[in-house]
Amino acid sequence: MTLTSLSPSTDTEALLDAIRELRPQLAANGAISDRDNTDPAANFTLLEEAGANRLLVPVDHGGAFWSGTSFFDGWGTYVRAVTEVCVGDGPTGQNYLITGMVCREIFDGDLPDSTKAEVARRVRDEGLRLVASNSEAGSPKTVTARPVPGGVIVSGTKTFNSNSGSSGLANVGCVLEGENPSRHHVLVELTHPDVELHHDWDVMGQRGTYSQTVTYHDVFVPDGWHYPGHTPPPLLFGAVMILHAAIQQGVGEGALHAMVEYVRTLKRGTMPEFATAAEDPLVLRRIGDVSSKLAASRALLLDSAERIDSHRDGNDDARTAIDGYRAKVACLESSLDAANQVYELTGARSTSNKYRLDRFWRNARTFASHDPTDAKNIYVGLYEVTGELPPLSAFLRI
Repeated sequence: MTLTSLSPSTDTEALLDAIRELRPQLAANGAISDRDNTDPAANFTLLEEAGANRLLVPVDHGGAFWSGTSFFDGWGTYVRAVTEVCVGDGPTGQNYLITGMVCREIFDGDLPDSTKAEVARRVRDEGLRLVASNSEAGSPKTVTARPVPGGVIVSGTKTFNSNSGSSGLANVGCVLEGENPSRHHVLVELTHPDVELHHDWDVMGQRGTYSQTVTYHDVFVPDGWHYPGHTPPPLLFGAVMILHAAIQQGVGEGALHAMVEYVRTLKRGTMPEFATAAEDPLVLRRIGDVSSKLAASRALLLDSAERIDSHRDGNDDARTAIDGYRAKVACLESSLDAANQVYELTGARSTSNKYRLDRFWRNARTFASHDPTDAKNIYVGLYEVTGELPPLSAFLRI
């Protein structure tokens, strides 16, 4: 595919089309990664060769559409790209999402232009994977950065470091020590000799995210590669929920595609009176039901993402954020329903491990457990009754 002569909008659509064309290969590689509990590295080679990483970096650095001047600019296109990758393979899509998200955090941070340019170049040309190293669930203490001449020293353990299966560059959230301790971010190469990768990711679904534990043993990071944190805007949480929704939506659509492809091979219906599955109204009704629910949740997802993209004046943060929560709930429910229906339609033979159709349910159920859906419905209900969002402390421990 030759993209050099295309306009930005046409260029973006061409890249999205290229991702869609890769979905069967992404699915096949994802099944192997799921079986072996490994990083889906082959999928990232495919995405890099297709130019998909250009959807993650700013236009001024060879990107396709993102200006790089606003964290939320181009959110609709970003969400579309993530969703298409997730249709191919959910874990690959989550990892791809994280690189894009961290890239936006870096360009939104107080870092030298040279650092931003280097990160963008490596993502675009070398397939650099970025890691959001934030979770401390189960960690013994808060990760800290200690100022020293020429930089900082990072110490502590982070859990759930998704996208770290190929090492890459971690954006480590921490506390900067001093008279007035403050939120801080430090960029750490995971190949650094003082970084310990625990290789302890062993769960039932989203296995290819390789969300292992990482310990930073007094890692020195030079000035220019760390920056102060700030309190995130309320809109961020709705935007992040849309990204979560994109993962769920993609997994559900992947389940539907796998289901339909398998049903097409069946030489019988659910009962003897139907010669083939294509003649069986019970099969067709189930597929139609799943397809319609996924189409509805996709429409809400993309509409909500475009609302984030067009949000400029800050006067309607609550409504825009709530759209994100609604999309998360809708996509979660439709994806779980699709994954639950797979074996209802495909039958006992499809339970063979050679098909690995169970991975769709395992992926959907695992990511659905990331944060409580009931809480999202409470936030939506509060908005319906009062027109307000809950306080920031309801979303984030700060």
